[in-house]
Amino acid sequence: MRLTSSFARLRPALLVLAAPFVALLCAPVALTAGGTLTPLGSPHQPIQIRSHQVDVVLNNGFAQTEVQQTFFNPNPTDLEAIYAFPVPRSASLSAVTIVTGEKTLQGEVLPRAAAEQAYAEEKSSGNDAGLATKEAFQTYQFKVGPVRANSEMRLRFTYYQPLEIDTGVGRYVYPLEEGGTDETANSFWQPVHNQVQAGGQLLFNVELKSSWPVDDVRIPGFEGAARVDKIDAGHYRVQLDRPGARLDRDFVFYYRLSDKLPGRVEVIPYRKDKNAPGAFMMVVTPGIDLKPITRGADYTYVLDVSGSMQGKIGTLANGVSRAISQMRPADRFRLVTFSDTARLAQDWTPATPENALAATELLKGLVPQNGTNIYAGMEIALKGLDADRASSVVLVTDGVTNQGIVEPKAFHALLRKNDVRFFGFLMGNNANWPLLRVMADATGGFYAGVSNDDDIVGQIMLAKSKIAYESLHDAAFKFTGARVFDTTGDLPQKIYRGQQLVIFGRYEGAGRATVTLNAKLTGEDKTYTTTFDFPEVDTDNPEIERLWALAQIEQIETKEAIGGTPADEARDAITQLGVNYQLVTDHTAMIVLDDATFTKRGIERRNQVRTALEVAARSARAAQPVKNYQVDANQPTYAAPAPHVGHGSSGGGGGALAPADILKLSILVVLIGGATYSRRKLARG
Repeated sequence: MRLTSSFARLRPALLVLAAPFVALLCAPVALTAGGTLTPLGSPHQPIQIRSHQVDVVLNNGFAQTEVQQTFFNPNPTDLEAIYAFPVPRSASLSAVTIVTGEKTLQGEVLPRAAAEQAYAEEKSSGNDAGLATKEAFQTYQFKVGPVRANSEMRLRFTYYQPLEIDTGVGRYVYPLEEGGTDETANSFWQPVHNQVQAGGQLLFNVELKSSWPVDDVRIPGFEGAARVDKIDAGHYRVQLDRPGARLDRDFVFYYRLSDKLPGRVEVIPYRKDKNAPGAFMMVVTPGIDLKPITRGADYTYVLDVSGSMQGKIGTLANGVSRAISQMRPADRFRLVTFSDTARLAQDWTPATPENALAATELLKGLVPQNGTNIYAGMEIALKGLDADRASSVVLVTDGVTNQGIVEPKAFHALLRKNDVRFFGFLMGNNANWPLLRVMADATGGFYAGVSNDDDIVGQIMLAKSKIAYESLHDAAFKFTGARVFDTTGDLPQKIYRGQQLVIFGRYEGAGRATVTLNAKLTGEDKTYTTTFDFPEVDTDNPEIERLWALAQIEQIETKEAIGGTPADEARDAITQLGVNYQLVTDHTAMIVLDDATFTKRGIERRNQVRTALEVAARSARAAQPVKNYQVDANQPTYAAPAPHVGHGSSGGGGGALAPADILKLSILVVLIGGATYSRRKLARG
């Protein structure tokens, strides 16, 4: 299928203007994560990757990713294989299977110390075993021992993650590129072996099943190589086959829903037994007419000039310079730079051609060095804001702070006292999601990742909806009727144009429930409500339980980071959720053994039972048409359609991007770490 869509038609004209930002995103990195690790100084040849297959299903509000790899040990001795994989945002690693020789090993989650001890004991005894751990926010790490001399071993792992639609566009990323943020790993491992062996295969299979019509799909960088088959209005299959490829480039998949879809509320439940609590995922797509902000604006560019920016400073300087040169006469800018300290490099300056030229010369002289003190840069950026002007703070960083104040609770307090709105965009994988979560939580803000292989034009257009439009303030959800408890993500505080909200929770008893969203828009109270029924039993989507548990864990981690939950209480709660719902966390790990060894060690097979339910449900869903879970179709929650990128008729007057908008928004998207607006000013207009 040839891509002749609006995605494809927009690309040539827009990418010319976005070129400096594409170059920034494609800067090389020292290591790649999608490969096997070998300690420095090891005399052995690295474990080879003979094949790497990724099967993705996007359906019912969440993505299921199954990765299958074949490894080969070319050495004359048995070795332990260690494989690193970036941690995707809000992903729950749920199953690991290893096939070695005639044996099949499967995974069960235990408290981390217990899993590590079991692996060490089995490994020292020469038995086949595996271990999956989460190394902070950077990577999942898989250990398999032993991989027999001159023999193959197959590894399969599965993870789930919720899907979100932003201004009518869905996005899925399979992360492979190393973000370069794990300094300990960089100093310990040799360059990662990330090449699929000659004659081997890197294969991506993606199936999209949407209950809403899909106008188009896009795979940036692979338009000519990927096969795209449209099965039905909301059903696509994509295949990308890359023999002998390197595992150092992310796979990014976009899909754009049809224009003028309704604002809506969807509820995906799971309840296996009417005598037990159920779990649900609620997806709220607001249909709200938020108007554009048209006044002159202030831009503070906070530029990371630490050592990790080596090789990127030139492109960064060019991008900021071009953005400044395209500002309107009523706009102002200032520049803050930081490494291990921070300074105001240039104070508020009108965006005249002469001032833009002077700023270009200043930016050309930036030299990367030393550590990263994000707090110092943000502290300066949040001073001297004019309450009568729209003020954006643009932070250029990977989010990994290692100098000065580094405690997340300090960032939380800084943003809370400044009463700002925050947008977090992190470049690359292995980025510091937990810190961005804390900063967003402090302001009711919004954060997202930008892959080096993203469609930058698309990211520009999506960011326009957040930065250039009004937002709802003081937003809060309330459930009445059926007993709903242990909810997550139900206090967004602010809602931005095109933003889709995902809320997880549990419920007791079947029957009628009402959800109400109360918020303020330009000082006026707004109320949106809908009523629906929770089912007594619904076994279509057992994965919802794991996703709910992971959302709970992320909420606990955020509260711990800002000092709201003692560390020991957080550890115990996360461990309990991880074991009960079989999730690999900072405090749990997955031990991978054969059936006989699990029996010998007396380990309960919780994951075996849970995985069997999920596999059966997936098989049943694959044979059925996709189900529509909208609960407010008969009595719509919203009168307006959901905002849609690039269409002025569907939400707040957003038309096509002018060239000046593209250049200014390019820097706001590709380099952004945070953007803030004065609440007083927004409340008025």
